[in-house]
Amino acid sequence: MVLMPKDSAKLVAGLAKHVFVEQKGVRKLASTIFEGIKTGKIRPGNNFSQVKFHPQGDDPRAADWIFLLDTLNFSFWTETGAKKWTVSGETGYFAFCAAVQRAIDEGKPMWDPKYYSQLTHQDVENIFRGDDGETNIPLIQERIKGLHEAGKVLLDKYQGTFVECIKSCSGSAEKLLKLIVDEFESYRDEADYEGHRISIYKRAQILIGDIWASFEGRGLGEFRDIDSITMFADYRIPQVLVHFGAMRYSDSLRSKLESDVPLKQGDKEEVEIRACSIEVVEQVSDEVRRLIQADPKLNLNPSTAVNAILIDHFLWDYRREYARELERIPFHKTRTIYY
Repeated sequence: MVLMPKDSAKLVAGLAKHVFVEQKGVRKLASTIFEGIKTGKIRPGNNFSQVKFHPQGDDPRAADWIFLLDTLNFSFWTETGAKKWTVSGETGYFAFCAAVQRAIDEGKPMWDPKYYSQLTHQDVENIFRGDDGETNIPLIQERIKGLHEAGKVLLDKYQGTFVECIKSCSGSAEKLLKLIVDEFESYRDEADYEGHRISIYKRAQILIGDIWASFEGRGLGEFRDIDSITMFADYRIPQVLVHFGAMRYSDSLRSKLESDVPLKQGDKEEVEIRACSIEVVEQVSDEVRRLIQADPKLNLNPSTAVNAILIDHFLWDYRREYARELERIPFHKTRTIYY
């Protein structure tokens, strides 16, 4: 049996020997997020569509476009000393989104599984060519494999559109999560930890979170149990959690990260970083709800004013805003298709 992400996180956090959840830091981060909610800086809304390379919720291709993005949303970090891959002047994830937008502008139906299930290596190199004409996006072969597999499933079982996957789950984020990881192999982000089969499901959950955010919780994005989704455990958010003192590394792990030693996907230290990130955000969410409830002036429903997705958005934006300051905190490097 595979434990779902919330249960996996709780289990790993309770057994972890290299990564620790720190209550003082949890309260500090919760207080910061609570202030953001009070000022309106953090609120349920269209965070996703504010990114210029993301589809707008009213675009009829939006759900399939988002599915394409999240099927390829992994491993954008650059090896130390290597030249950064840039597209339209952007780097990392935004370079990737810019490349997809450029391909669509050039007439390529990137959202259509009939198209991307047939892409060749040469096609993909052209789509993701950098500003210098070279293709430096990592794991090209794995990206092609994921596109072919995902496209075939949609064409064979879901009328060639991810919309059918969403509709078949009748407004349940938990059902959709299980459908995604059951049907699409590249989304099966699992590992073994201390005799347990655990899951993180970063890309499957961010796919649901992106649909929810893009459609502003309405229509295809209406999920009655959006709270079942956790934060999206990657390699950047942990930097912010460590910065706030909500998460701490053992001396040996910190030293390893500072020495730029890569971690393998599924290694104990890598699993602990990601699972503890989820547990921290769950605890922060609980604490923010307690603060909302304790403030009589706030006319907010604690259960809808905050969730793990909104906290993740805040942390991701914070990391970008304070990128220079946060560079003193090492992030773990794992070359994998899962994040």
